[in-house]
This record gives sequence, C-alpha cells and structure tokens, in this order.
Amino acid sequence: MDQRTVTIAPVVIRNRSITGMSAVLLPFHDDTTIDWFGFEAHLDRTIAAGIIPALNMDTGFGPVLSAKDRDRVLAIGRDRAVAFIAGAHVPDSPTMAFDLASYCAEFERIESNGGTPIVFPSFGMASLTDDKLVSAHQNLARTTDSFYGFELGAMFHPAGRIFSLEVFTALLDLPQIVGLKHSSLSREQEWLRLEIRDRLRPGFRVLTGNDLAIDMVTYGSDYLLGLSTFAPDAFAARDRAWEKGDDPTFFALNDQLQYLGHIAFRTPVPGYRHNAAMFLKLRNWIASDTTHRSSPQRPDSDRAILAPIATAIAALVP
Repeated sequence: MDQRTVTIAPVVIRNRSITGMSAVLLPFHDDTTIDWFGFEAHLDRTIAAGIIPALNMDTGFGPVLSAKDRDRVLAIGRDRAVAFIAGAHVPDSPTMAFDLASYCAEFERIESNGGTPIVFPSFGMASLTDDKLVSAHQNLARTTDSFYGFELGAMFHPAGRIFSLEVFTALLDLPQIVGLKHSSLSREQEWLRLEIRDRLRPGFRVLTGNDLAIDMVTYGSDYLLGLSTFAPDAFAARDRAWEKGDDPTFFALNDQLQYLGHIAFRTPVPGYRHNAAMFLKLRNWIASDTTHRSSPQRPDSDRAILAPIATAIAALVP
C-alpha cells in the first residue's frame, strides 16, 4: 500500500471558481413524519444560492428512508429541472456480499429522474479487496456515462471505507467517474489525492467532505458537505469572495462557518444532523428541529450556542 505522507501543505490556488454541492437536510415534523414542504423550500433555497443539491445523502437520511420516500425525494429534484446528485444506496449487513445488481438498479432510478449517482458505501463494498473494489467501480462504469465515487470514514457510517492511494489512482482511469467525495476528515489524505489528481487528471473533482477543514477549497478541492446545508447562502457568498479575491469576506465567512462545523461535527458525528435542524429552525427556515428517530440527538443546550453563530453569519451574508 502506498504510504506517502505530506510534509508541507500544497500551494493555495487563488481566485479559483469553486464548485459547491450541499447534502440537503430532510426535515421532519414534531410527530416524526417528513416535512415535505420544508424540504422543498430548503432545496429551492440551496438551488437559488447556486449550490448543487445532493439528495438522499446521509444528511437527508437516505440510508434509512423507505424506497418510496427516496423516490419522492428524487421526484422533487426532477421537478426542479436542475443538476443534482443523489446517493445510490444498497441496504445490506456486515455479512452480505457486494451487490452489483442493486447498485445498477439504484443508478438507473437516479438517472431516470435526471440526477447523477454517487456510490453510497455498503458493507459489501467495504469488504472488497483493493483489486475487487476497483473492479466493482469498473463494472458500475459500464452502466452509465457519469457518476461519483465516495470515500467515507467509519465515523460517519459503519460501512464507511477510505480507499488506498492505489485504488484512488486506478479510479482516475475511469472516465465515467467524474469525481469523488473524500470524507476522511484528514487534510493530509486529501492533499495527497489532490497531488495525484493534478498530475494525472486535472479535470477530476475531488469533493471535500471535511466539515472540520472547509478551507480545503483553497488548495483545489471542491466540496460536498453536510455543513453547507446549515447555510447555503453563506457558503455561496464565501465561494464568490474567493473567486473575486476578496480575502476579508472569504475568511470572515469561512471562520464563522468553520466554528459552526467544529461544534456540529463533534462525536458522535452523525449528531450533526440534529444540529442542522436546530440551526435551520433558529433561522426560521424549517418549522421543527425534529430528526429521524434513528439519528443521534444533541442536548437542548446546543441551541444557545448555535443562536449567536446564526446571527453572526446572517450579518456577513450580503
């Protein structure tokens, strides 16, 4: 296995146009039923900000939704007639083998609604050797023109797996894989991928999933974050500031958003979804901060911490 390390950060790429993607929160009513009106409003808010929505991701509780509810989410995305990506989920257990046919069916379901699939991890996929993991992606590539890969740390999902650098490098040879979300929460691991990407396939999108280091965009990453669903307007304003070379605005927004990220993405990490609901309710963007019954809950005291951050961010957004 490639054990290279980084001893110095890469050069910052100034004035670059950042591609932002946001894993859109699926809100719930107090009675734990899905708040479809609130979801549509937040999806529209994300699109209006100029950020590409990512549907049925972990932030949208995609892995635990029924197939019917995931289909409804996709249909809502399709009705907007805009580019979106969506998680391709294959429910399984730690003892089950990789299920290529089910992934292919999920790809078809997403693409028939106008979305681009992103491979959500499964236990079967996580159990594959490196060679078989590459083969699995090669087989998926034969079924489509465009999809995203996904490295996800186990702190986010029990079936998560961070690829070796050899696997990452091999995936760059597949033109159908247009990018990959990297969620190790490690700057070093992401910097290594950027170096390989820049050398071998510059057009490939490395989508940072590092909610604890959202300034990775200054080094050449784009992003697909759960944190951006808290404030898509602020992320879009931050991104525009970087492209214009407006450092004071970029760093003022980035600092507040990163402060928010360190609070929300503490252990247990999946509890960030409850913080997202709290934050959106504080902004009067959704009616309830209830989340899916399977999601870890944050203490009520978090609301008092989140409120001044929401006020500070709102004051910075033009």
